[in-house]
Amino acid sequence: MAGTNKHPELPARLEAEFASLMRELSACGHQAPALIERARLPRWCRRPLFFFLGYIARADGRVTEADIGHAESLIKAMKLSGRQRRRAIGWFQQGKAAGQLPFIRGLALRLSRRPWPAPALKTAICLCHATQLNGRPGKPRRYRCEDAIDQIGLPVSISDDIFDSYASKVWARHTTSVARPTSYQQACEVLGVTRRDSLEIIKRAYRKRVSECHPDKLAQLQVSASEKELAKERLLTYQQAWELIKRHHTAS
Repeated sequence: MAGTNKHPELPARLEAEFASLMRELSACGHQAPALIERARLPRWCRRPLFFFLGYIARADGRVTEADIGHAESLIKAMKLSGRQRRRAIGWFQQGKAAGQLPFIRGLALRLSRRPWPAPALKTAICLCHATQLNGRPGKPRRYRCEDAIDQIGLPVSISDDIFDSYASKVWARHTTSVARPTSYQQACEVLGVTRRDSLEIIKRAYRKRVSECHPDKLAQLQVSASEKELAKERLLTYQQAWELIKRHHTAS
C-alpha cells in the first residue's frame, strides 16, 4: 500500500506520520474531505490549501464542477462559518488566477514540516485528491500538484505514493466492466441513485456518468486502449440503464 514505501529522504517521524495518514485515508474510502473531518487541519493551513486548490483547478484552462465541489466538500468538512467560507473562496480564486506560485504561500507549512509534519502531509493529500478528481491525472494537473507539494517543503515523491494508492483503490474501480441492468433497481444501482430519487436527480446522475466516459475527457487523462474499450462498455451500460428508467417512469 502507498504510504508504506520507504523514502530515504524522509525523516523517520515524517515517514511514520505519512504511513499513518495513508492508512486513515484508506479507512475513509480515499475521500480527503472525510480524512480532514476526522483528522482536522489547523486554521493557518486554510489559505495555502485553498490557494493551491485553485492553482491546480486551472491547470487545464478551466475550472470544472468537480474542482468546485471538492473545495466545497473541504469547506464543509472544516465546518467553516459563512465569513470563513467567503475567505476560502477568495483564496481559491487567487490561486486560480496565479500564473506561478508565490514562494511565501507555502512558507508556514514549510517551516512547520519538521517539528509538526501532519499539516503539510494532510494538505498534500487534499491536493493530490483534487488532482485526480476525474481519474488518472493528466500532466498539467499533476505538474501543478507537484509544484504545490514542493512549495510546502515535501518531496514530490510523496505524490507518487498517494497517486499509487488512488490507482489501486479508486481508479481500478473505474476500469472494470459494469453489468447490464435488467430491472429498474439494477438500473438505479448502475447510475448510483435510489428508487426514491426523482427523475431529474437520476437524469443528472446519468449525465455525470456519461461525461466520465466522454472521448475528449479520456484523451485528456491519457488512458490506455484497454481502458478506452472499458469506457465504451460502461457508456453503453449507462445508456441502457437510463432508457430502462425512462420507460419505467413513462409507464408509471
